[in-house]
Amino acid sequence: MRFCDITGQEGIKAKLIQTVSDQRVSHAQLFFGPEGCGKLALAIAYAQYINCTNKQGMNDSCGTCPSCIKYQKLVHPDLHFIYPVATTRRVTKKPQSKLFLEEWRKFLLENNYQAGLQGWYEAIGLENKQGIINADDCNEIITTLSYKSYESDYKVMILWMVEKLYYSAAPKILKILEEPPEKTLFLLISEDPDQIIKTIVSRTLLVKIPGAGFLHSGRSEEEAGYFEPFRQWMRLCFSGKIAELIPFTADIARLGREKQKGFLIYGLKVTGFCSSINYRNQLPAGIEGDELKFIRDFSPYIHQENLPAFNDLFNTALFHVERNAHSPTLFLDLSLKIVRLFKPNSLPLS
Repeated sequence: MRFCDITGQEGIKAKLIQTVSDQRVSHAQLFFGPEGCGKLALAIAYAQYINCTNKQGMNDSCGTCPSCIKYQKLVHPDLHFIYPVATTRRVTKKPQSKLFLEEWRKFLLENNYQAGLQGWYEAIGLENKQGIINADDCNEIITTLSYKSYESDYKVMILWMVEKLYYSAAPKILKILEEPPEKTLFLLISEDPDQIIKTIVSRTLLVKIPGAGFLHSGRSEEEAGYFEPFRQWMRLCFSGKIAELIPFTADIARLGREKQKGFLIYGLKVTGFCSSINYRNQLPAGIEGDELKFIRDFSPYIHQENLPAFNDLFNTALFHVERNAHSPTLFLDLSLKIVRLFKPNSLPLS
């Protein structure tokens, strides 16, 4: 992954490149931002750039030296990944990131580095379980980084979705985060740094990635799959068809928690796209066909009077899903409130 493969985020790219040219690469950095902003791709491009042996005018990695070729295949011996896992039909006990490395590489390459938790869980057959970064993976970090690098200046350890770090396992890596071996780079990736243990955050340099970058190939299949049910949901809410909303929300409630969260995050993105169309006359990147038509047709109904309320409703629902709220009640209540936003007089307020 090269910087030029990532659309947008020019300011972030320039700052990352500058840290290398100034020889001021912080040993532990936390890349955080909303889903779809390209933070994992930026982290990998940054690591590839640091270890490139033929930098192109100090603006990007070359993509052709032996180090870059291995990075682009995710097989470089000095590039290491840790990510949330759990037991599956194949890995029935003591799950560790290294046991899922083949699936991880395939998942990233097939989705052009647009990694979402639900897509990852589906790729490894996690079903409705919650993945975590466990104590065994923390021990693996310490062991792996105790060895000398194989061929590059920097050993790179990327921890994806570090908010999934199991609380009791975190103390194991505090010391190595604060005092890592020479030429070691930790890149932590997060969508919600508020959920990360504070002692971890305090040991990192924060790099905020704004939600404006899109990769050339568009979105993952996981996110695209939310379009049809979301369109149906909004149509039912707009029409005020309560009798049909009850079984529909029951179907949503039967999804796993991560899919419910993905569905709500997609809703937040749609309202953001509508806002961009309304106020900047800017169409969303990487979206076309029926989905683009729906968003354009839907945008007049998301306006300055109700946009904050839509965002508050989706964010509040996300909060309660994360805390294991009763899903049928949650999504039916959310649907009724959306009906009221579209047609304030269609439902009683008490």
